[in-house]
Amino acid sequence: MLSKEILHFNEIRYEIRAYLCFLFQRNIKNYLPYIELNKIIEGLHKIEKEVGIFELLYILDSAGNLVIDGITSNTSLKCKKGENHNDRAYFYRAIKEKKCILTDPYPSVASGTLVVTAAYPLYNDRGELIYVACIDLPLEKIPHLVNPTFLFGISSNFRKMVYFVMSLALFAICVLLLVKGSVSMWDALGNFNNLDIKDVFEATILITLSLAIFDLVSAIFEEEVLGRHKSQDSKVVHQTMIRFLGSIIIALAIEALMLVFKMTITEPDKLIYAVYLIAGVTSLLIGLSLYVKFTAVVRKG
Repeated sequence: MLSKEILHFNEIRYEIRAYLCFLFQRNIKNYLPYIELNKIIEGLHKIEKEVGIFELLYILDSAGNLVIDGITSNTSLKCKKGENHNDRAYFYRAIKEKKCILTDPYPSVASGTLVVTAAYPLYNDRGELIYVACIDLPLEKIPHLVNPTFLFGISSNFRKMVYFVMSLALFAICVLLLVKGSVSMWDALGNFNNLDIKDVFEATILITLSLAIFDLVSAIFEEEVLGRHKSQDSKVVHQTMIRFLGSIIIALAIEALMLVFKMTITEPDKLIYAVYLIAGVTSLLIGLSLYVKFTAVVRKG
């Protein structure tokens, strides 16, 4: 499935970029007094033999014009000398960042399939842009560049299986808490005339804890089992953590409030324990505030 291929690419994109940039740097010399086009073409042919699964290899000048016909094993692909690619994202990013870059998946103009492009800007010894060497790779064939070992595959599948079982166990606890809280609430409604405030607090705490555990299960299942990448979804994970900690703080605050009422009525001499619990809730709230502040600073940086 296409979505699965995109998710897998996000997991391995840093390895792919490192590998392709290494190939460019090893086979094509940069920052020389004079950069010869035939030397770049020789380097591309070396990369062609090593990679094998590419769609196109081509060279752009500083204005984004193709200086050679695209190198490809598929004769149906059209990439002719003279075409201008200065509006393509890979050309713009390469000259802006002044380093080897790897794009996100996008539809290829030449083939119509999803590809990613690695672009390598070439400068002379005065820092002037001369050429940009590019390679297009079909998205569906990219995993072949970083084939994991057999043992790595077993370890990865075992890890996913363990997280799946743990997610099921936590979800079962979540359901039990929700059912117990709902039953407590139903019993309180059934005895409304003799309502005990303790039953209301108990139902609230159980349902709040169920919500907190459900958020945790969602984060674990989506990230570890389904394979959603952390760096891509750090904002989502960040929000899930805030919801989870917030739910715990709310549950503890309700418990502290209930304890204050109980101790005030039955055992005033033990009211200090309720104060300790309130102090603990306050500490958690301060910790959550610091977490939100510092993670916001990191994301902006």
